[in-house]
Amino acid sequence: MIAADPERVIATARSWLGTPYHDQASVRGAGCDCLGLVRGVWRELYGPEPMPISPYSRDWGETGTREPLAEAARVVMLEIPMADLTPSALLLFRMRTGAVAKHCGIATTPDRFIHAYERSGVVEVPLDAGWRRRLAFVFLFPSAS
Repeated sequence: MIAADPERVIATARSWLGTPYHDQASVRGAGCDCLGLVRGVWRELYGPEPMPISPYSRDWGETGTREPLAEAARVVMLEIPMADLTPSALLLFRMRTGAVAKHCGIATTPDRFIHAYERSGVVEVPLDAGWRRRLAFVFLFPSAS
């Protein structure tokens, strides 16, 4: 699998900046959550989403051992080692130790990423030590060709 053009992925993700936070939504400028951001970027890059997303509760990732976000990403994206994080990569985070990865964002530089956060909407922020400590999986968007 060949990776997508990083500049195109990043430009698409940045076009969502300022979108308000809205749980389970995925509409640029109107509202999205972190998964909705990734879903919207996917649709703009490739067209229809590759699989349906079931409704989910806010606490869906607090229990269990399966990694549903990582499992879904593995079907359509290229998983890479966390040490190889590169701009345009999809980042999956564990919000607490022992929990499944349930938050996501898109790297824009080696030290920044875009994500949808409940209090802030879609923002570009530093990928600081706190976020790096939570990083669980890294994937590359595939080439559209």
